[in-house]
Amino acid sequence: MNTLKQTRRGFLQRIGFGVVASTLGRAAFGAAEKTSSKKPNIVIIFADNMGYSDIGPFGATKHKTPHLDRMAKEGIKFTDFYVSSSVCTPSRAALFTGCYADRIGMGASVVFPGDKRGLNPSEITIAEMLKAQGYATGCFGKWHLGDQPEFMPLAQGFDVYEGIPYSNDMWKQTGRKQVRRKFPPLPYIKQDKIVAHIPDVKSQAELTDAFTDAAVSFIKSNKDKPFFAYLPHSAPHVPLFTNKERLKAAGGNVYKALITEIDNSAGRIMAAINKSGIAKNTLVIFTNDNGGFGKALKGPLRGGKFGPKYEGHMRVSTLAWWPGRIPAGAVTSEIGTTADIFPTIAKIVGGKVPTDRIIDGKDISDILLGKKGAKSPHTTLFYEIDGVRQGKWKYVKHRKKADWFEELYRLDQDLGEQNNLAAKHPERVKAMGDLLQRHRAGLKANTRPAGFAKDPKVLLADPTGLPTLFEYRKAARG
Repeated sequence: MNTLKQTRRGFLQRIGFGVVASTLGRAAFGAAEKTSSKKPNIVIIFADNMGYSDIGPFGATKHKTPHLDRMAKEGIKFTDFYVSSSVCTPSRAALFTGCYADRIGMGASVVFPGDKRGLNPSEITIAEMLKAQGYATGCFGKWHLGDQPEFMPLAQGFDVYEGIPYSNDMWKQTGRKQVRRKFPPLPYIKQDKIVAHIPDVKSQAELTDAFTDAAVSFIKSNKDKPFFAYLPHSAPHVPLFTNKERLKAAGGNVYKALITEIDNSAGRIMAAINKSGIAKNTLVIFTNDNGGFGKALKGPLRGGKFGPKYEGHMRVSTLAWWPGRIPAGAVTSEIGTTADIFPTIAKIVGGKVPTDRIIDGKDISDILLGKKGAKSPHTTLFYEIDGVRQGKWKYVKHRKKADWFEELYRLDQDLGEQNNLAAKHPERVKAMGDLLQRHRAGLKANTRPAGFAKDPKVLLADPTGLPTLFEYRKAARG
């Protein structure tokens, strides 16, 4: 553990030194020079449990998403983009470190309130990489990488944080049917201070707007310097709540209302960027943490959150927008993953990817920027430790009770994974099964530990004296 901490500190010192020197150099020039040499702003919008076909660019007809439709029209659509896990915490761990969650001890399950486990501070996060490049960094929304102080955003590279520390279903449900676990009150946090709590429907309905308001404010405040804004929504994760006006506008369909909220949020982010005059210097990525759940629209894909690793579990609707840099209306079927975002952004901003540890993500900047003929570096794609894709071939291994099952599909002919070809191609099944087994063994042999707090405590045991989030925001609005 001490060695990991030392290498992390050394890495940050090495890349941070260049930042100080370049900042001093820029200070000697005029405002025009600052503008011309400014690094691109980075915005990542991360939905929660959204289905592959919940938005217009990926086939939605029941849900109207004009802002995301526009984002696709003016940017690039990834049809074959994957998360690195089918559940919340592992997926976020992969996004932030560029590593398989199993490689960094975060793949076993989600973390819970007061959990001793969290993202190891020894890992280098995308926020730390960007901060070392002179970026202002802000996180606005659902964190879910550990709620102890050493695991929270301010300790993982963010200057500004506002949001909830874990999923919005991890709350004390007064007067409602209790879930399997009895959770403490759900806190709403600014920086490292709990300012409100979320005990009711009205407060749950405030979350999307609260996160978006904070992100928009951050963008406006930092428009004259490079910034990284991370907006991880809690929607459309259960519980599904919205306000009465939006519910009515959605014809009583609360899930539809939440997709509209996410779309409106994306529209507000892009409007803030445009009004600040920084659109041509801002990359916005919209994606999702895992496959859809419950009422999510999954289109042609089989499966969703949890279970065997079919496409619906880990293929997610993904868009990128950067006017003047990404060709308008571009569409790519080249494979990309959320673990690729770290090394890709590092390449774009001139940042550094750690070389003292295994990083699983690849640089896909040529694909992201829509360069003609760009090819994916992923000749092989692993679905955690339970599946593998090579070209159009997909192998899935899963267990029912004591029995193991192997399945083989041709995704170009059978995207819905309905026709199991395993019996017709036993040699391919064996080869891909052996490849998956070697992947599992490789991860096991090169695993880094998660972080573990010595004396973990829940963040909020008693909300007495705290306003609800609804009350807090109502008072702020006057």
